[in-house]
Amino acid sequence: MYWFALKYGCQAAFKLKSSGDASETDPSNFIKKQAIDAVTDINMLRVFKAFLETTPQLFVQIYILMQHGKTNCYQYAAIFMSLCGISFSMADYQMSLQKSLPDKGEFRVPSKFMYLFYKLLTITSWVLSISLITLLSVRISVILLIFLWICGFTWTLKQCTTFCKSKKMEYLYRTVVGIILIFTFFNIKERRTKVCISIYYATHTVVTLGILFVYMFWKPSIIKEIHFTIVIILTILHLVLGIIFLVVYYKHFHPTTYCRPQACLDEVDGTTGQKDRVKTSRFQNFLMP
Repeated sequence: MYWFALKYGCQAAFKLKSSGDASETDPSNFIKKQAIDAVTDINMLRVFKAFLETTPQLFVQIYILMQHGKTNCYQYAAIFMSLCGISFSMADYQMSLQKSLPDKGEFRVPSKFMYLFYKLLTITSWVLSISLITLLSVRISVILLIFLWICGFTWTLKQCTTFCKSKKMEYLYRTVVGIILIFTFFNIKERRTKVCISIYYATHTVVTLGILFVYMFWKPSIIKEIHFTIVIILTILHLVLGIIFLVVYYKHFHPTTYCRPQACLDEVDGTTGQKDRVKTSRFQNFLMP
């Protein structure tokens, strides 16, 4: 992927420099599009890495922090940077995705910040919630995560995605998307997501509140400790602010707000192919180059 991005990027840069002002049908524009597509694929792989590698490490960090109670500024900094890294990977992919889709509205600067804060706040709230339930019972936490993954994986199966060359790699793709869906919403079909995203975050809200109620009635002695009180307050605060940023983003700052009425479908988080590619798509060979 990196090789293709570098190759197409260099070709596009040299062709544009040599040809000056290029028309839309100029080959340099096609090469530029290929370079943007390759960068988008790289950013998608970064999203996969963030949720497969960074998120488990983040859980361990928070669990150790709350379990032992011995903290320092380096631990807080590491946790904050991990959360920011996950959120930035989602934002980077979203921005590069917009560039690769020809009929989408411009991803403006306010939209970037709204999307980034929406992801950062909702993911932080959910990670803190899972960390709290892990502290109560590791077994219950594992069961909850497996159940949520099964729900996400089942949803991807119902979407009938066709992004990979073989069925085995397609199931691998759906498995990874199911893991991402444990922590944040990830659209994999080019359709409106108002109902899906509402159900998704309503479920997260109910589960988060359920975890907090369990803490209050099952382990009230733990709540008396100051750092647990702070964690619970932060969990609720991040959840409320995250939902607010989510609503404001999709109502006023989503790029489809600025596009034509006939092209106002939500962009697909799991594909960057053009709409006019009916028979073939570059994402059919995404995991099998």
